[in-house]
Amino acid sequence: MKPQVYDTIPRIREAVAAARAGGRRVAFVPTMGALHVGHLRHVERAHELDPTAFVVVSIFVNPLQFAAGEDFERYPRTLDDDVAKLETVGADAVFAPTVAEMYPDGGALVTVNAGRVGSAFEGKARPGHFDGTLTVVAKLLQIVAPDVATFGRKDAQQLWLVKRMVRDLDFTTAIEEIEIVREADGLAMSSRNRYLSTDQRRAALALSQALAAAESEADAGIDAVLAAGQSVLSDAKGVDVDYFAVVDPTTFSPVPDGFRGQVITLVAARVGSTRLIDNARFRLG
Repeated sequence: MKPQVYDTIPRIREAVAAARAGGRRVAFVPTMGALHVGHLRHVERAHELDPTAFVVVSIFVNPLQFAAGEDFERYPRTLDDDVAKLETVGADAVFAPTVAEMYPDGGALVTVNAGRVGSAFEGKARPGHFDGTLTVVAKLLQIVAPDVATFGRKDAQQLWLVKRMVRDLDFTTAIEEIEIVREADGLAMSSRNRYLSTDQRRAALALSQALAAAESEADAGIDAVLAAGQSVLSDAKGVDVDYFAVVDPTTFSPVPDGFRGQVITLVAARVGSTRLIDNARFRLG
């Protein structure tokens, strides 16, 4: 059945309330649209967790998380195509508000501050990005009030911050992590991949290849891990690297020399005019 599209806050709240009245739990998948297989995996996972859940997918390109000069205006908006894809995986409802519906005063006076972690890595490259991201996530969690919400591991920093916000601000929603979905050649799926030319897409494989090279040196320690990944990236033509780092998943801070345990290796680079991110999780040492 084709999911019902709701474009106002009162209407989606009414739909959620009706589902709850019928004894169904609510699962929520927040997106900015331009959906691909990775997004659909979130809906499938929601059904795996609870086959009778009422699954709501939001499609909203949030202006608060785009800085001046970023791709807010050209970010793909493909609502009809997105709804058709969601029908194939059994989503029940799509919440697709306008900017005016979400920010009736033209913006948000009170926002969520992402703190120390929000100003590192992606936050350093995109000042204010995570404040805008957490603000809209907080709004969406208040609007939909889901039992569980899914967030992908591809944006590891966003996932860490959302989980920390939920904990720090006592949201009752459980956060379900979804593994990175990759193309057959290893490229992490992203709505921004459609910006890449054929040559740029080939060059973008350096990100996942650098992560694989880093993981292959996991037993040798942090210096070897960093050197292996950076070697791949330095040899890649057409890839402008922003950062390649290894962080502690507990604190999201760079790991010190001699560290042993689970880590997240992060990479961000610009290929042409397209900014791409990726990461891998493994045990160091």
